Amino acid sequence: MRYITTHHAPATGLRGIGDTSWQPRGACYGMDVEDADATFFPLPRQHQAIAEAKELCAACPVRRECLNYALENDLKEGIWGGLTAAERRPWHKGLEQRLDYTRVLAVFNGRDVHLTEAERQNVIDHAYARGWHADRLAFTLQIGRKHAQELLREAADKVFARDRNLGVPPSPKKKKRKPQAPTTSQPASAEPAREEPVFRPVKPTSAHAPFGKAV
Repeated sequence: MRYITTHHAPATGLRGIGDTSWQPRGACYGMDVEDADATFFPLPRQHQAIAEAKELCAACPVRRECLNYALENDLKEGIWGGLTAAERRPWHKGLEQRLDYTRVLAVFNGRDVHLTEAERQNVIDHAYARGWHADRLAFTLQIGRKHAQELLREAADKVFARDRNLGVPPSPKKKKRKPQAPTTSQPASAEPAREEPVFRPVKPTSAHAPFGKAV
């Protein structure tokens, strides 16, 4: 299920490129463009202006969303989420290794979420553990079926290598049962065998015995 966000769409709680639904709830929303540029894009040595911008960001209810937006869209200038460009630099470098399990779970629930490299690999590993077919993984990640097969094969190799290093024995294979041969030498027939009637001699009854009772 595709989820397209706009300025007035309800907040999803998930990071994503182009998701601007958080902006109307920002403390800086509605500011004049020139005032916003002067406040959130000060020079590196304008310490007073930087402190004023951070003070405004500290009271913002969507501070985290603002920071994620800057990181996801590679915005390396200005103050976003209460952090300057220099303070965000380590976050930009480690962006591909960010792992948010709520986003991974959202993918398994059918959401179209922009994943980091670490989150994408986590989806592949869990897809293999859940027994996904290549077609399903290809549709989820929007890749080719052959590529999805290679990713699932790599995940399987990784699990096998991990189990071998930890000394985990492989799961036993189920033995196929051989068909049992018929116990009798007679050929099997479509109709069930009929039992032959057994004739037993009838004992003669006494003349003095009352009717309805055997001797």
